[in-house]
Amino acid sequence: MMRLSLLLLILMSSLELAFGQFRVGFKGGLSTYDLGVNEFIDIVDGTQSFQLGISDAKFGYHLGVVLQMQIGSFVMQPEAVWNSNSVEYSYTEITNPSVTQVFDEKYQYLDIPFLFGIKAGPLRLMAGPVGHYFIDSTSDLFDFESYDQKFKSMTYGYQGGIGLDFFNILLDFRYEGNFTKFGEHITFSGTQYNFSSTPARLLASVAITIG
Repeated sequence: MMRLSLLLLILMSSLELAFGQFRVGFKGGLSTYDLGVNEFIDIVDGTQSFQLGISDAKFGYHLGVVLQMQIGSFVMQPEAVWNSNSVEYSYTEITNPSVTQVFDEKYQYLDIPFLFGIKAGPLRLMAGPVGHYFIDSTSDLFDFESYDQKFKSMTYGYQGGIGLDFFNILLDFRYEGNFTKFGEHITFSGTQYNFSSTPARLLASVAITIG
């Protein structure tokens, strides 16, 4: 344990010498999908045909670690963040629109953003790429025997926004865009479906750092 602590101390000291200022901390926050989707997927499943739409995108939460390295006014901020989000899908039978139902799906990803930016006083302007590593999902859609989930193990997007630093407190407010269509994992009877737009999220977080 003492060797590990000494190794971490040496590593942090080396990074501080290289980057001028180095901080590491833990972060947490909330996010919500900003889908902008007002459409339905027409699904034919054997003799059954129905529509799926997005009924509600609930608030999600995230927890992780953050590094902040600064040289002058230039800032780099890589992170590793576990996040969970959920979406409600509305189900409507095409032949009988009075038959409706709501299905809930939850997603867990490891997000790896790597942001670059500039800092003036406490204000930061940041932007950069983000990778999403799929961890797990639960879905009420498994009530359909023919339903399956085929998530890509890794998807990519970008984040950008502003940050405020007060002593050892980091506040971040970001917009996230992605390069994949929302719902690409939805599969019925071997046929894959998706909505026409890409998912976006609004994120707010706070981190407490040392260094």
